[in-house]
Amino acid sequence: MYKDKTILAIIPARGGSKRLPNKNILPLAGKPLISWTIEASLGSKFLDKIIVTSDSDKILDIAKEYEVLTIKRPTELATDTASTIEVVEHVLSNIDKKFDFIVLLQPTSPLRTAKHIDEAIEFLFEKNADAVISVCEVDHSPLWCNTLPEGLDMSNFLSDDIKGKRSQDLPKFYRINGAIYICKTEKFLEEDTFFIKDNIYAYIMDKMSSIDIDDEFDLKLAEILMEG
Repeated sequence: MYKDKTILAIIPARGGSKRLPNKNILPLAGKPLISWTIEASLGSKFLDKIIVTSDSDKILDIAKEYEVLTIKRPTELATDTASTIEVVEHVLSNIDKKFDFIVLLQPTSPLRTAKHIDEAIEFLFEKNADAVISVCEVDHSPLWCNTLPEGLDMSNFLSDDIKGKRSQDLPKFYRINGAIYICKTEKFLEEDTFFIKDNIYAYIMDKMSSIDIDDEFDLKLAEILMEG
């Protein structure tokens, strides 16, 4: 089993955001957005070390208030085109200790709690898995979706086997909710992804806890849910 293994949490939080400027430090229910993820990670019983990586001094200063480790991210890893994989690899290359597992916790998932983190890690143990990624059920089945031609003709919009079916009769679909990514470090480095080829499982979260802050509407919705 993995219970004797070391686990590193990485919280990536760049300063810029086109849709929602300064997103990661915007106030949410009385705290900067990133604080919710830092506090959730500190509440986990499995995480051995927590690192916040950012190009923003303001974000790093908030992280230091919680006494978690920080890494200043170079400018080239703080652009819109920089990948999360590159950011994680930068963190791994700048720490001395090697960890058996990485847990990526994006600050845009403020309703993901320590309980969710621990459940996902316990599920990893239970499955003897190399990776676990959080998902939630989609609001509407993609079987009801299609592209539209310029003339907006809908004659081929739905397939014949879907027409007339009730939504509850359709299979359940799930989406990546962005809250929790766990991967064996060795596998992550081998394949350059959390979505490794084999021995990977889904941890299912409820839709309310899966709010992902991308714009002002998401932020307001999260505030309502937290206060309600």
